[in-house]
Amino acid sequence: MPDFRDHLHSNPIFECVASVAAKMNLPVWLVGGYVRDLLLNRPCKDIDFVCLGSAPELAEAVGREIDAKTGRHTQVTVFKTFGTAMLRHGDTELEFVGARKESYSPESRKPAVEPGTLEDDQNRRDFTVNALAISLNREDYGSLLDPFNGLEHLKQKLLCTPVDPDVTFSDDPLRMLRAVRFASQLNFDIDADTFAGIKRNAARLEIVSPERINVELNKIILSLKPSYGFKLLLHADLLNLILPEMVLLLGAQNVEGHTHKDNFYHTLEVLDGVAKRSNDLWLRWAAILHDIAKPETKRLDPKHGWTFHGHEERGAKMVPKIFRRLRLPLGEQSRFVQKLVRMHLRPISLVKEGVTDSAVRRLMVEAGNDLEALMLLVRADVTTKNPEKARRHLAGFDKVERHMAEVEATDKLRSFRPIISGEIVMAVFGLSPGREVGAVKEVVRQAILDGDVPNSLAGALPYLLKTGENHGYKPVMPESEILPFLESLINPASEEVADTGEINPGA
Repeated sequence: MPDFRDHLHSNPIFECVASVAAKMNLPVWLVGGYVRDLLLNRPCKDIDFVCLGSAPELAEAVGREIDAKTGRHTQVTVFKTFGTAMLRHGDTELEFVGARKESYSPESRKPAVEPGTLEDDQNRRDFTVNALAISLNREDYGSLLDPFNGLEHLKQKLLCTPVDPDVTFSDDPLRMLRAVRFASQLNFDIDADTFAGIKRNAARLEIVSPERINVELNKIILSLKPSYGFKLLLHADLLNLILPEMVLLLGAQNVEGHTHKDNFYHTLEVLDGVAKRSNDLWLRWAAILHDIAKPETKRLDPKHGWTFHGHEERGAKMVPKIFRRLRLPLGEQSRFVQKLVRMHLRPISLVKEGVTDSAVRRLMVEAGNDLEALMLLVRADVTTKNPEKARRHLAGFDKVERHMAEVEATDKLRSFRPIISGEIVMAVFGLSPGREVGAVKEVVRQAILDGDVPNSLAGALPYLLKTGENHGYKPVMPESEILPFLESLINPASEEVADTGEINPGA
């Protein structure tokens, strides 16, 4: 059995906690994730201590001891409801909990808690590898306590529950997601009996809040190879409870010789491809949802086989609904995912239809600052097993990116903005905010992006007047007065419009 005295001596905080606990006559141990990660040689910034007695009193005494040695105040946060406390020391978070035993009601994952022994506390842990403890007590300082063979399970890279898995998962169903998360993060297997327990208790996940679910789900998504976690979620009957739209992607259908690929496993390949290139959580979410509407848009064309026309637009509309249900953020993160889902076919269409200046310009303006993320997603979307086909696709994207660099150098598109704004449209034709303003503005905008109309006030005004006339609108002032009036709205140095009244064409 390993001895950890040298490791404990290497960090003064352990000596501090041990000394303070000894003075208070409180037995204390290191437990949980810190011990597991220490044995796995993984970094860990969270240290959990369990003691026999009052954890808040121990934490406050440790805080005072740190203050005396450093001359700085240590903030100790006490959670009276749970009988726990935490403090920060440098870049490390220390959490203190009293050894306890728990009992659960079927309707809640909030347990009734009462003081217990170290053994009781280890029994309530989720997995054997998280039930390991290292003593900070004088009589056995540095010794490992391993009542459930967790050390051997670490060597086997195996997740097992310390007690009957039905008890572990029924008591706290979130542990089922934690099993998948740990397996995905650590590249562990889940013990067969433990996995069977997850499947038997999967429906219990319904009592867990969406907020707690999305925390674990996001950690799975951020793991090195997230597809592994999603496969476990699928086979454990958990994914259909969390993201049923994704389960609908499963399966390759063959009708009269027409077969489409399995879009579930394609999505996982795209997710892994993005994960190799980026740690951005929301870009990974875009990979998960980029084809999410394919089941709704699937049609069989007798001549051309299976089609999924419009799945990118339908999928973009599904993003906010999914984010809302999972309590994921509905601000810029949701809009970023929605944009990438909506635009993920655009670079592919450029490759097929030809890379013109106007098409590239439109793509760059609409993607804006998310262009690099979009191109990363579409490259990961190339999952064909045909090497020549993959080479052609990626070479096409190379060509698109070269063309974008050329256009950007010419147009300075990073700061490009069509000069005709919603405010100008309203001022010229006397319109109130609404769809009519957006419709006129969009026609002029597209003409500017296509290079058919100069992006200057004098150059674009004739086209604006003609477009307004085509929509049945007349200017509210003589044409000779329009340009001077509009120039008064423009900052001469930058030719930017104070565009507080600009209307979204889709509003």
